[in-house]
Amino acid sequence: MDFTRILPEECQALIISLTSPEDACRSAMVSPSLRSVADSDAVWEKFLPCDYHSIVSSSSSSSLLSLGKKDLYFHLSSHLILVQNDTMSFQLEKRSGKKWYMLGARALSIIWGDTPAYWIWTSQPDSRFPEVAELKLVWWLDVKGKIETRILSPNTNYAIYLVFRLRYRHTSGFRRRTVGLNVNIDGMIPMGARRVSLDSRDEPQHLRERGDEWMEVEMGEFWNECGDGGSVEFCLKEIDTNFHKRGLIIEGIEIRPKDIVPSS
Repeated sequence: MDFTRILPEECQALIISLTSPEDACRSAMVSPSLRSVADSDAVWEKFLPCDYHSIVSSSSSSSLLSLGKKDLYFHLSSHLILVQNDTMSFQLEKRSGKKWYMLGARALSIIWGDTPAYWIWTSQPDSRFPEVAELKLVWWLDVKGKIETRILSPNTNYAIYLVFRLRYRHTSGFRRRTVGLNVNIDGMIPMGARRVSLDSRDEPQHLRERGDEWMEVEMGEFWNECGDGGSVEFCLKEIDTNFHKRGLIIEGIEIRPKDIVPSS
């Protein structure tokens, strides 16, 4: 039975909106009449996060709000936008519509980050952000970030990644040595820090090349159930003062749904 001939368009739109973006695209291929419903704003607004309007309007890409809801969804799932005065990026995971953020280096707390003898702020042509942080020389490495769980998608398993590169000709203090990575959820006492190498010449299995010319390493993961009022803190730390460290370039720390691999 063809339910498109029985049910009013409002009911058809409600049914499709209770599925998924992928299913809505499949529905649009069934018939011309169902395509008009499956591509409608009434359907695709349900797949967008409830706060999408405030997110997009606060960015330099606010003109995107003039797009139809399906076009807006696919733009946000194919292109990131910069928010929070260009210190954070936002996008959607294409298949599920889950939120995906990166805190740029300027949104992180970097010990001695404003002291040019220790860190400098530079632009990189392949970075999404206007500035990245480059380590000139420290003995004590301490980089922290924090995100409120209310701005993330509920009922989602998130992973947190340090996004970085090493300037190998000018690097020291990282070869055959590890740093600590820590994730702290809602102020709970954290588990022991992960000890990892950031130097790919050590052939660590946990490092991964991204599709955007940067490297990433997972710092930890957490389940965001309802996302009300909590926060997640994450930290890169090394306080071994026997060796000075230099040559690390930090683009940011990314919070994205687990098992999603970024591409260029």
